[in-house]
Amino acid sequence: MQQVDVAVVGGGPAGSSAAHEAAASGADTVVFEKGVPRADREGLGADSTDAAGMLDYWVDIMDFKPSEIPDDVILSELAGAQFRSPNESVTIRDTGISSSYPSFGFSFHRARFDDWLRERAEDAGAEYRIGVSVSDVTTDMTGGHSHHLELADGEDVEATYLILADGPQRTVTTGALDQFMPRNRSITEYVGADSANHIAYQEHRRVPEELFDEGLLKFWWGVMPGHTAYPWVFPNDDNVARIGLTMPMGMDLSTVPNRHEYDLLDPDDEQVPAGATYIRRLLEREYPEYDVDEDFPLVEDRGKRGGTEAYPISSTRPIESPTAAGIAVTGGAMGATSAFHEGGDHVAVRTGKIAGRLAGRGRLDRYNDQWRAAIGEEVRRNVTLADMVRDWGPSDWDRTFATVDNMMNRGRYQPRQVLSAGLSGLKLLGEYEYRKLRLRLGDYAQVTEDDYVA
Repeated sequence: MQQVDVAVVGGGPAGSSAAHEAAASGADTVVFEKGVPRADREGLGADSTDAAGMLDYWVDIMDFKPSEIPDDVILSELAGAQFRSPNESVTIRDTGISSSYPSFGFSFHRARFDDWLRERAEDAGAEYRIGVSVSDVTTDMTGGHSHHLELADGEDVEATYLILADGPQRTVTTGALDQFMPRNRSITEYVGADSANHIAYQEHRRVPEELFDEGLLKFWWGVMPGHTAYPWVFPNDDNVARIGLTMPMGMDLSTVPNRHEYDLLDPDDEQVPAGATYIRRLLEREYPEYDVDEDFPLVEDRGKRGGTEAYPISSTRPIESPTAAGIAVTGGAMGATSAFHEGGDHVAVRTGKIAGRLAGRGRLDRYNDQWRAAIGEEVRRNVTLADMVRDWGPSDWDRTFATVDNMMNRGRYQPRQVLSAGLSGLKLLGEYEYRKLRLRLGDYAQVTEDDYVA
């Protein structure tokens, strides 16, 4: 039986970041990654499916210097983001948060990003077991903590510390944490893969040159039903954009109020349209003078399969980890990533780094406090905004974007512009600040360390 100091389950951004820090701290570290094939990667790797956009201050959250990110990872520099509702729009040119990155942000090649993080971890001394799945985890708390990992190939591994980085599907995390839940309770009540996730779907399409040169991320709100359900466009390179959407899993269309108000629904729809149908309707709505198949052709040699990708995104509040048992949950597995900002590679990297460094030094007991200090403000923003918009319909998005547009000055938010937006601007800002203030003590975590029985 192989014995290691730190075992990491999952080789995506969180797992590879954890492996790098643990190995760099001198710990014997191994990463288990089941691996998936994709057209734009040589060999097996993590399930690198994401819209892959990075805002300027997210680079700082990752705790990287801009110069550290390889040029071949970055596909295009971003000049801003445009948010559209059925009848209004707002364009921002500044995130409003100070950062070391010199522009608004960048779109990037997620598979190359993951492979770069893996190379860093291997250079630091971490071992990767690609194509190897973990089928079960059992923790022994006798005289400390040790974790018995049963692999799908029949091999067993023993680890002192366990870092769970298996993403929003949480195929290993669920069983590993259930050992420490109170009797008759399961962690799936909080982070069940279907109930606590959104599904995302995207297509790589070549965009007419005259539509591509804006350098803007684009998001549409209030055009399809579902909490934090929205289509988006991420400009990449060579006039190719990732055009996709995120929406809740298992939504019943018959329960949607005022469904006729959603532009991407047809009266004859008996169930929620497929992602490909939504994207076609979006392109036809936005660019009626173009032919979708001829002017926005699929780029079939990109992405996971034939130019298309589908993947889950966490849509729940984060959970803390049972660090007394020598376990840290990171990234999408802990719910730190968010459907509201289309994933969250930045928080996955940062939580992974913190977990790996502390596990490598034998101080994992500090993990929950340190990840809160590092990404707590980002989590508060996303939880606050997601709660605000939970019951919004198309008219709410129109009214809000009209108000926000009045609060902007050439794409940049300035506090004094709130007055020009009148009572509606003050009300909007007041509700946001009030909701955010209520989370000031960190009660955005739906499972705390005290909830575990370890």
